[in-house]
Amino acid sequence: MRALWQDLELIMKRFLTVATVQHSNNSDYNANLAKSMAGIREAAAKGAQLVLLQELHTGLYFCQEENADYFDLAETIPGPTTETLGQLAAELNIVIVCSLFEKRATGLYHNTAVVLEKDGRIAGKYRKMHIPDDPGYYEKYYFTPGDLGFTPIQTSVGLLGVLVCWDQWYPEAARLMALAGAELLLYPTAIGWNPDDTPEEQARQRDAWITIQRAHAIANNLPVLSCNRVGFETAPTAQGSGSQFWGSSMICGGQGEFLAQADTQQDQVLVVELDMNRTETLRRWWPYFRDRRIDAYTELNKRYRD
Repeated sequence: MRALWQDLELIMKRFLTVATVQHSNNSDYNANLAKSMAGIREAAAKGAQLVLLQELHTGLYFCQEENADYFDLAETIPGPTTETLGQLAAELNIVIVCSLFEKRATGLYHNTAVVLEKDGRIAGKYRKMHIPDDPGYYEKYYFTPGDLGFTPIQTSVGLLGVLVCWDQWYPEAARLMALAGAELLLYPTAIGWNPDDTPEEQARQRDAWITIQRAHAIANNLPVLSCNRVGFETAPTAQGSGSQFWGSSMICGGQGEFLAQADTQQDQVLVVELDMNRTETLRRWWPYFRDRRIDAYTELNKRYRD
C-alpha cells in the first residue's frame, strides 16, 4: 500500500525547469537580440521550459538621460522582436518572457514584458506599473504607467506573475499577483551601481535588492526569478557617471532560498528545476494568507497617513 501511495505521489509531482539569461548590451539591436537568443538556446538545450530575459534586453539602458530621439527605439507589440522570439519559442517548444520598449500609439509608450507561448503566439503582456525617476533612471520621461493591473498570465507551464524592475521593490505588487493565483514571480530587471558611490554603499544597495526579492518569495511562498543585465554602460552626457550593472540574476525557492545566482560581471545562463507543488506544502506550514487582517488594511489605499 505504501509503495502504491509513493507511486501516486510521484505521479502527482509537478516539476518545471526555468532559466534566466543575463548578458551585457551595446547599441546594436541585432547583436543584443542574437545574444539573448543564444542564451535561450543554451537554456533550452539544458531542459528549460520557461526562459526569462532581462529588462529592455535589445539595447542599452537609454533612460540615463532624457532624449526625445530615443523614442525611435520603441516598437509595436506584436512587432519585429515578438515575431522573432515567437518563432524561436515555437522552434524550441518553450515559453519565453521578454522585455520591450512598447510604442502603443504616437506619444504613448510603455515598458512592457511580453510572454510568448510554446506555439509562438503572444500569451499576454504586462506593462510596468511603478515608474522611477532618479538620476540615471529617468523612466517617467519615456514610460506611461501600466494599465493592465497586476494580472498573472496563463501559459502552458503555469500562471506567471510577471513584473518589471522597479516593481520588485513593492510588496503590494508581489502580493496582488500571488492573490490572483500566480504560481511564480518573474522580474526582468536593469539595475546597477553609480560608480561614484563608495564600495560600502554599493554593497548595501545590491544586498537590499537581493533581500527584497527573497522576501517576496517568503511572504508569498512562491519561487522568484529575477534577470538583470551586466556590464558598464557609459552615460550619454558628461553630466552622468554611467552605470555598472551588477548582474546577480537569481532564482529563489518559496522560502527565499537561493537555487541559483549569477555573478556580477559575466554573461550567464541559470537553469533550475522547480518543484511546483512546493507552494502547497509551504502554505500549509506558513498560512500567511489565512492570517492576513484584510479588515485592518484599508489605509494602504492612502499615499501617507497624515
